[in-house]
Amino acid sequence: MKIDRREFIAFSSAALAISPFARAIGAQAPATAQPPAAAAPPPAVPKFEDVRRNVGIFTMRGGTIGWLVNRDAVVAVDTQYADTAKACIDGLKQKAANRPVDTVFNTHHHGDHTGGNAVFRAEAKRLIGHANVPDLMRKAATAPNAAAPTVPDVTFDKTWSQDFGDEKITARYDGPGHTGGDAMIHFERAQVVHMGDLLFHERHPRVDRPAGASIQNWMKILERVTASMPADTIYIAGHSREGQPVAIDRKAVLRFRDYFDAVLTLTRKGIAGGQAKEALAATASLPGFENFQGGGQLTLGNVLAVAFEELSAK
Repeated sequence: MKIDRREFIAFSSAALAISPFARAIGAQAPATAQPPAAAAPPPAVPKFEDVRRNVGIFTMRGGTIGWLVNRDAVVAVDTQYADTAKACIDGLKQKAANRPVDTVFNTHHHGDHTGGNAVFRAEAKRLIGHANVPDLMRKAATAPNAAAPTVPDVTFDKTWSQDFGDEKITARYDGPGHTGGDAMIHFERAQVVHMGDLLFHERHPRVDRPAGASIQNWMKILERVTASMPADTIYIAGHSREGQPVAIDRKAVLRFRDYFDAVLTLTRKGIAGGQAKEALAATASLPGFENFQGGGQLTLGNVLAVAFEELSAK
């Protein structure tokens, strides 16, 4: 989904309206005076959108949730967080006349896509993910006294497929990309592919190298999926630049592939010239991709640092 300001943008402090007398006193205040509190970000708002042929998206906070609601089945792809998962389930029940959720897919293990697993699991018959996802989720749950994560109870190595009423869904793993366990969820008759975080639209991505990510193979995944799908396929991104859609076309997916090509080209040039990783990571912008948005962990510097590590690995 569009990543909200609460997660990625530092908010400026609001100006205070004060009297002339108060300003005079304030002018004499010591330098240690506390700054005014930052303005609270606006609350996240749940939003359901139709994409094509009973397939849609839910955005609120965290990674984009995909859904299918037809006469015979209810399916969700990813679960965001516990609070937003509840909002999503409530909306799906309205759409499906209170039918239970048949299946939930996790595209990968990150908390903004799996944090609502327990909420969905209480409503769904099964939770499916790539074979690497359960261990990656357990390794990521390192906070003191953290509850055990709700992991997929059905896993697959390469592909998993089943009919859901008049729709056929295939989950596919093409090797390491954003992490070492990313699945694409293909709604075959609708020709919609939920890419999870294999697709960031006009945003600097997270490349989770400790979890097995590979920029070089990620590029190949994007090339293969666009080459194997019809020209009118709709691709659902895990995240997009603020104000941009998360349901995009082949051209936008290939632009993201080109972004990685530019990252690797710049990194190879820096390594060949003896540039240190820290100097490369300080690069202000990527030529041709200046409109890509960053914030939090999602910065060009972090992508370039991981590219340096990947290309320098023996």
